Amino acid sequence: MINRQIIRIKVVQLIYAYYQNGNENLDNAEKELEFSLSKAYHLYNHMLSLIVSITKEARRRTEVEAARAQRAGKEAPKTKFAYNRFALQLEENKQLSEFMATQKQTWDDSIEFVRKLLTQIEDSVIYKEYLESDTDDYDSDRELWRKIYRTLIQDNEEIDPILEDKSLYWNDDKEIVDTFVLKTIKRFDPLKGANQELLPEYDDEEDRDFALRLFRATIMNANQYQKYMSETSRNWDFSRLAYMDIVIMQIAIAEMLTFPAIPVKVTINEYVELAKLYSTSRSGGYINGMLDAIACHLVDNKLMDKEVDRTHYMKTKKKNN
Repeated sequence: MINRQIIRIKVVQLIYAYYQNGNENLDNAEKELEFSLSKAYHLYNHMLSLIVSITKEARRRTEVEAARAQRAGKEAPKTKFAYNRFALQLEENKQLSEFMATQKQTWDDSIEFVRKLLTQIEDSVIYKEYLESDTDDYDSDRELWRKIYRTLIQDNEEIDPILEDKSLYWNDDKEIVDTFVLKTIKRFDPLKGANQELLPEYDDEEDRDFALRLFRATIMNANQYQKYMSETSRNWDFSRLAYMDIVIMQIAIAEMLTFPAIPVKVTINEYVELAKLYSTSRSGGYINGMLDAIACHLVDNKLMDKEVDRTHYMKTKKKNN
């Protein structure tokens, strides 16, 4: 689940913090990186468990309404949502249950929010169409929860302060984690029952290794990387760089030089997007040009054996000459 997009974000955040905190112990900083990445996986499980908590609350509410209806001699409420087959399978999932058993924080700590969210679900068109539909099978149950998550959970701003109270790491992670929750819902198979596999913490050991190697290379070779920036900044106004821009470019250079299988274009595009997210409004375009120039400099000086696109670099060089 923890992919290289999440890793790059965490490395940017923690290397920036590393310098801001006065170059703390590198071993401790690496442990903090690993802990931060593990918290993203915790959030993935926590958001899946929200579906379980809502379903449990729906069952409790349905039971209360059924007892009230029986006393009044009225028709019993529909139980279709409370006993949604996908949600029940998720509730019984061994992997999720075992993981959540190790966690102190659950949605019981935020039960009022769960109840409010359930009411929002019950008031939604999605829910009403689901109850009224003649289709009653596992696929429609699973699709209901995919729609609910996308429309009522994924961009629900009321969740943000709750997650922030639970962990300082989680707000930055939620946007990406949401995509993995939706992917998990889609891949659930009723035939697998409680043994349905959730996404692993890492797809493979290469990604875990990528995080630590990128982090360490960035810090251990900081002076050299900043030298490359200076050598290629003659056609650029280096004073325009925000401190975060320098950190981002330093990490990008580390990735270009440490991981020969990752194309230069991929690296540049990834860190340009991070600059737009974490630095100034103009940082994306500026870092794009700078990294183009640095990549060409590294290749020209036989410091890197990768293909580079010189189009943008030559246009900028000609313009500044």
